[in-house]
Amino acid sequence: MIRFVPESSRKNLTFQMGWFTMWLGVTIVALFLSPDPRGHGTHTQLGLPPCATAAVTGRPCPGCGLTTSFASTVRGNLAGAWRSNPFGVPLYLLFTASALASVYGFWKKLRMDCSSRSFNFALGALLVVYVGFGLVRFFTSPYPETTLIQMALKDSPSNQAR
Repeated sequence: MIRFVPESSRKNLTFQMGWFTMWLGVTIVALFLSPDPRGHGTHTQLGLPPCATAAVTGRPCPGCGLTTSFASTVRGNLAGAWRSNPFGVPLYLLFTASALASVYGFWKKLRMDCSSRSFNFALGALLVVYVGFGLVRFFTSPYPETTLIQMALKDSPSNQAR
């Protein structure tokens, strides 16, 4: 799937160290965040807005709960992570494995070659399953919070006259 190819210079491996640095940043941020008990919304602690899909429709997007899941995973709360977003645990573990492999490759002057057919097939299959999961979850798992649409209808002039 992924193979290591000898590289003459570490200068050609800066992407691999960038990947590790990104993983390290995500891990540090996840450690500083408190997982939201609702199972989603942890990212708002970073000053980011709530998920637009959830705010408008009252239903989760495929990524809803990933930040919460990562924050739970780094604390060892795998059950909470799974409830937040079942893809969070395997995605974080794959991210961790690839980051460690990147550092190993950098240290040994080996470039990670991800161009194999089997790797691309596995990546494509993961994407299809993730989108499929997102669609099923969208149509079967409404959030109990009030949506922007419900608030707009409640505040509309026709409802205020009652």
